[in-house]
Amino acid sequence: MTTLAAAEATQPTTPATTEAEQATAAAAASPQSPADTGEIVVTGFRNSLRKALDLKRAAPNLIESVLAEDMAKMPDLNLSESIQRVPGVAISREGGEGRNITLRGFAPDFTRTTLNGMEVPASTDGLDSGGFTVNSSRGFDFNVFASELFNRIDVQKTQRASIEEGGIAGTVDLYSGRPFDRMGMHFVTSAEGSYNTVTRKVDPRVAAVFSDTFADNRIGILLSAAYSKRTVWQEGRSSVLWTSPYINGDSWADTNPTVTGTPKPCGAADPLDCLWAPRLPRADFFGNDQKRLGLSGALQLRPVDRLTVSLSALYSRLKNDRYSYNSMEWLLTHGPAGGFVGQTPRKFVVGPNGKDLIAATFDDVTSWYESRHQESKSSFQQYLANVDYSINDRLTFEGLLGKARDSADRTELRFYARSIPHPYSYDYSKSADAPTVSFGNYDPNNPANYDNALTAANRLNKVTKDNVTAKGDLTYRNGGLVLKGGLAFNRRYVRYGEASGNGPYITPVSQYLKAFPIPHFGSGVISGGLPTFAVIDFDKIGSSGLIDTNYVDNVGAGWKVTEKTKGGYLEINDRIDLGEMVLRLNAGARYVRTTVESDAVLAGSPVEVKHSYNNFLPSANLGLEVTPDVIARLSYARSMTRPGLSSLNIAGPVFGYDTRTVSNFGNPRLKPYLSNDYDFALEWYFTKGGLLSAGVFYKDIISSLTTAIVTQRIPQQYWAAIYADPRYSPAYNADPATTNYTFSIPVNTPNGNRVKGLELTANVPFSFVGPEWLSPLGVASNYTYVDARDSAGLSKNSYNFTVYYDTGTRGIRASLNHRDSYLISAPGGNGNAQARKSGSSQIDMSAYWNLSKRLTLNLQGINVNNQHERYYDTGDGSQFLVREYTGTGRTFLAGVRYQF
Repeated sequence: MTTLAAAEATQPTTPATTEAEQATAAAAASPQSPADTGEIVVTGFRNSLRKALDLKRAAPNLIESVLAEDMAKMPDLNLSESIQRVPGVAISREGGEGRNITLRGFAPDFTRTTLNGMEVPASTDGLDSGGFTVNSSRGFDFNVFASELFNRIDVQKTQRASIEEGGIAGTVDLYSGRPFDRMGMHFVTSAEGSYNTVTRKVDPRVAAVFSDTFADNRIGILLSAAYSKRTVWQEGRSSVLWTSPYINGDSWADTNPTVTGTPKPCGAADPLDCLWAPRLPRADFFGNDQKRLGLSGALQLRPVDRLTVSLSALYSRLKNDRYSYNSMEWLLTHGPAGGFVGQTPRKFVVGPNGKDLIAATFDDVTSWYESRHQESKSSFQQYLANVDYSINDRLTFEGLLGKARDSADRTELRFYARSIPHPYSYDYSKSADAPTVSFGNYDPNNPANYDNALTAANRLNKVTKDNVTAKGDLTYRNGGLVLKGGLAFNRRYVRYGEASGNGPYITPVSQYLKAFPIPHFGSGVISGGLPTFAVIDFDKIGSSGLIDTNYVDNVGAGWKVTEKTKGGYLEINDRIDLGEMVLRLNAGARYVRTTVESDAVLAGSPVEVKHSYNNFLPSANLGLEVTPDVIARLSYARSMTRPGLSSLNIAGPVFGYDTRTVSNFGNPRLKPYLSNDYDFALEWYFTKGGLLSAGVFYKDIISSLTTAIVTQRIPQQYWAAIYADPRYSPAYNADPATTNYTFSIPVNTPNGNRVKGLELTANVPFSFVGPEWLSPLGVASNYTYVDARDSAGLSKNSYNFTVYYDTGTRGIRASLNHRDSYLISAPGGNGNAQARKSGSSQIDMSAYWNLSKRLTLNLQGINVNNQHERYYDTGDGSQFLVREYTGTGRTFLAGVRYQF
């Protein structure tokens, strides 16, 4: 371990770095021994917390930082799980691992993410419950990257003119290591094994970093690599939404079932048709075999004292092989049984609210047992060149040229094996999460009880994202006065495509079924485990020749969106003495022009729509040093977030020529979301590494997006495709050149959301309170409250609480992270008012022991309280109808780390 002054942390000088930040960076990078400084040696987790507070204290705007404890040693295994400990941040998980972040109540699309100073994309695939197949949005998937490649994360909560536009919620800056961060030769390697209580398997995780500087520290090189394998079994129960026959447009079969309880009327002729019931009650298994590889390299040159040239590259690849097995019972449609649909009701139990069918018994139910095999790969690569040149003692130039590409694809093969009719009952009376079920004398494990199989999907989805950035900044310093200006160009390109293969009807299906392949199914999530069932044997299917692996492109579903931005800014930073107080001033403005080009193929004809808009974005940050340890901050900014890609793409519009209507119509002419942002915070740095702070924020969204009904002409770019459409006929008198159509289309609106919130932070190292035995103890905690109109991803309350004991030789810490339930979508589908996800409280633990100066033993526990995931729907708005209840179990890691 190292001292506070010499501990490893990336301290890059970016175009947005202020003089105060550079001073902090220099202090962290200059090696001094404890004897030189007279300070107490502070190491490990406490050291990273202290340095993060030093950065926060020196910054002109409101930021939060997470720093590595040492080289290739972020405090969490996943970047998003490190960021979630920042006030105002909540995360969403996929398969028990952090994936996206929600910052100050805003969905992931409203947070901009950079890597080493350049905006970058990152996409992976996900489960249906997450709302998409492959991420084609602006949201950033943090699970693509190995955390060992990074050693600093900054979360910019308030704007500066020198921060590029795009994130109303804020900007997350990721930094990987460079050799000049730490002079001399250094090598670190680590190896860990992880054990999961659901899979009962051990997976490896290894990493290595080498850096060296030579030629009188004028040349430096850094190489790093990280590899991990992760086996994740997500198991549990699902209803696949609830609905009622009345909302579904049908009725229960008239079989005079025994009814316990009284249903509330809803307008249906038979009150029983008002009852909400699970659509496809099932046991779920999602098995993921993930392999993550990360590589990075950096070369730095200082040919003369005033010039530093940095070249860096980063590559990351995440591969996932997922098998999913789901035992769905067909309650999706109602009515007399036959043709693999319908059922015969025998007993109904009505819930206390008169709306829910909490228990039911049926005859003649058909199983539609789903088996899926999905293979996905996400590849990311970035190439970056930086130049830092001190023209003279007052004037410096910083330049950046970079390219990043993210490519994510997924192939999916899915079957529904359909059974003979059989008895089935479910009962939610003892648990709203997981019902007890019974099949009577029917055996779902017997292949002879299955008739045929439908091929539900044989497809490929692919998303490619390319970013190119070029920018240059000039900085002039004269004492405390710092003037900055710069220009930036960005090109963002996103392409989505899909293709499909054949879909054979398989009968009989018994020869392609096998016994359920997963041992102890569900025992780590549901008491007593879950019932097994027969599943598709994908190996036999693959060798049968039934499936054609030659995909045919679905040209009409593909789309491309290209954004080009040209911007510039001017910014002033100064320090003004006000008696015994000092006022820090940061003010400036940014101007940017955005050009959007959206392309698709409609009815065989290429269509292209272009649009441009301009934005002027002023900002100001004031920091008043009331005392040397108390800072009051006040900020204002006009911020923006560009429209979501789903709103800009023009693929697949539906033209109703007989009704003169248009639906599913993207609008590339949209302008961005605009917000007026106000922040006030009071910070008290009462000791080294200690902070008590309170802040309030208010974001007034003055330009937003909504879906509106608009009567207008169809733009000329679409006319050729319409004339070529075989469904179009002049007999409809609907010529797009002369006739108005009624559109359902996304449009800009001045009626935006208003988001306000409170953030509290208490970082308390006990070293200042007296007894020496308390010195290694400390608490790092924060709480966030957000008040806004109910919007996707928003949790009103979230908090983080970490308690740690860190002596420098050994240490342990435990962290609790909580967020309230939040909205997934509104409406929620099948008549539900909303789809939501329950709040969660997860506990993680970590411990280390330095066996020697170079060798360290590490132990970690993730989700040690075995927190489960729960999605639910709200029915008519007042109900709690669990859609999915699953868990991935606890994960424990043990490993060693060697460094010199």
